[in-house]
Amino acid sequence: MSIANQKQEWETDIQWLSLGSAINQFRRMMRHSAVGRPVQPEDIRRELECYDFRDPVSLGELTNDVLRLLQTYSLHVTHPRYFGLFNPGVREAGIIAETLAAAFNPQLAVWSHNPIANEIEQHVLRQFADLIGFPPHGIAANFTTGGAEANLSALIVALGHCFPAWSEDGLSVLRARPSIYLSADAHDSFLKAARACGLGTSAVRRLPTTSPAFSMDPTQLDAMLDKDRGNGWSPFMIVGTAGTTSTGAVDPLPALASVAKKYGAWFHVDAAWGGAACMSPKLRGQIDGIGLADSVTWDAHKWLSVPFSAGMFFCKHPDAVRAAFSVQASYMPAYASETIDPYSTTIQWGRRAIGLKVFMALAELGVGGYCELIEHQAAMGEFLRRRLDEEGFEVVNATALPVVCFTHPAIRQGKLRTTDILQEIYSRGQVWISDVTPSGGERVLRACITHYETDEDDIECLIKELNRSMKKAQDC
Repeated sequence: MSIANQKQEWETDIQWLSLGSAINQFRRMMRHSAVGRPVQPEDIRRELECYDFRDPVSLGELTNDVLRLLQTYSLHVTHPRYFGLFNPGVREAGIIAETLAAAFNPQLAVWSHNPIANEIEQHVLRQFADLIGFPPHGIAANFTTGGAEANLSALIVALGHCFPAWSEDGLSVLRARPSIYLSADAHDSFLKAARACGLGTSAVRRLPTTSPAFSMDPTQLDAMLDKDRGNGWSPFMIVGTAGTTSTGAVDPLPALASVAKKYGAWFHVDAAWGGAACMSPKLRGQIDGIGLADSVTWDAHKWLSVPFSAGMFFCKHPDAVRAAFSVQASYMPAYASETIDPYSTTIQWGRRAIGLKVFMALAELGVGGYCELIEHQAAMGEFLRRRLDEEGFEVVNATALPVVCFTHPAIRQGKLRTTDILQEIYSRGQVWISDVTPSGGERVLRACITHYETDEDDIECLIKELNRSMKKAQDC
């Protein structure tokens, strides 16, 4: 090897070491930095003006600048005091796995192109299927780009299963209009899925919920299905949610499964976030009945603390999955017997090794280790509820999962708005929470424990920021 080549390799190694050190330092110092700060679009665009892409930039200089930009202009969802959406702190094993996946760039369209990556994914999915209560063998399961794709997969499979003619001839051949049933707080990805499948959003039939449970009423569901069927609808899918985004609500899954059986409807459980409760003996009862579903959505990139994105789709009916997605393309490598070619059993075609990070995180922690992390976050949710009550706030949702929706008498009396409180909180950047209108009702504040290292000091910081922001907003 020439001296020039040796020097280039040495410089590349230094860059990798420097990058690893920078990432580790960022993770170590995260708790001592702001969660975010107010940012204006013009500030970022001004920063990017130097990149006109006419002259090359050295990789070392470029890497350092991108690190600076990400640290400066990001809302740090991996911060222990980020109490926002289901964006968790990430485990080191997931970061390493993502780096390996990028370096090897495995193509998972067909088994033969990367046997080990495909088998790793199926091995992990069987473990999670068993936790759900599905038989680990004889089902269909795959990783997805997220819960939206998994929910779309469920809708496509259910449509093809309940209306076989739809797959080839489309909706025009159906005598009745297919309809889907879910709670008012179920995920809006089903609206997109209904549009994508040609059903239209009017086919998505929402049922109201009431506080503090914010869950679907099976009796109301039964009555709506009976009425809709008499009005020319064809109820074919019922969606139960295990952990809604707004309130962490869990629908009564066993009762919904009974209604689905009565009407011959497909029963899908969207457990994108709450599915992780399967891994905790203390929380498992909160999602009782999930194993009764025909299909399940579960996102590892939510409560399992791996980098985006890693959705999972599970289905008890592998024949229905194959019928929905199977295609034969002459340019694809030949099928290997007793294996699964993901391009013919999923919406996706080519894709990266999504499941590697889940495999490495699960192997490093074990189910017991994950159980500890999940139960710790649930305990922090309970601690937050207690502290809010002590400080005069009112918790408005009832769930054992760590989503806390709350308000204050001053808000209910119209003296303060949630937006004013949030503006004060965001201006200091010490914590991050959001607001929400559960079931279209009153606007309340929402805090979710999303980081496995969030502790009581972080909760106390949130309480301090809330009180400070309330006082500042009232003074203004």
